Amino acid sequence: MDIVEALKSRRSIRGFKQDPVSKEIIHNILEAAIRTPSGMNTQPWEFVVAGGKLLDQIREECGKLFNEGSFPTNDMLRKPFEGIYRQRQVDLAMEIFKLMGIVREDKEARKKWMSRGFRFFDAPCQIVVCAEKEMQYHLDMLAIGAVCQSICLAALEYGLGTCIADQGIMYDQVWRKYAAIPESKRLIAGIAVGYPDPDFPANKLVTAREPVDNLTTWLGFE
Repeated sequence: MDIVEALKSRRSIRGFKQDPVSKEIIHNILEAAIRTPSGMNTQPWEFVVAGGKLLDQIREECGKLFNEGSFPTNDMLRKPFEGIYRQRQVDLAMEIFKLMGIVREDKEARKKWMSRGFRFFDAPCQIVVCAEKEMQYHLDMLAIGAVCQSICLAALEYGLGTCIADQGIMYDQVWRKYAAIPESKRLIAGIAVGYPDPDFPANKLVTAREPVDNLTTWLGFE
């Protein structure tokens, strides 16, 4: 796939077919993604890949904790957005709810939708991106964000959809238990991977982007 086409066509997939994704394909995706640049070639990323019945167990435990109202334990939790960033978050939720037929007053439907994130959108594969906690320099985080993008773009080559989300790693104690992830490592991002379900309403969403000229200061150009 053409790189520019991939960048423009990539979108977050929140509904997947249950067809399994082979270890070989995920390996190929990660093999391409680790060519992502990192500051001074530190390569700060590590990966945990789960699928099959084991992923179902992790999914059920994370979903159960959410439904019980347990407070997330991952120390990567961010402060609430404000201003234009909060508005964009709200606009996204409204667009998704509209596609899914969820009205604002239906708290049960909204909670059920939110629980999908803690269940990794029922994707057949979940990639968790980890790093040593000492990796806090801004270039480390930049590199980890970049490798997540590389994974998502490489997945398109295999007809796969992805969704980067933090909900799936908020209960990091579950992942630590199953993958023996030590406390010295931080779970930074989760990436749901699978074959997109074309009939799933939310998959039709194409999010808006701020025009380039609203975001860019041009210097030295006519």
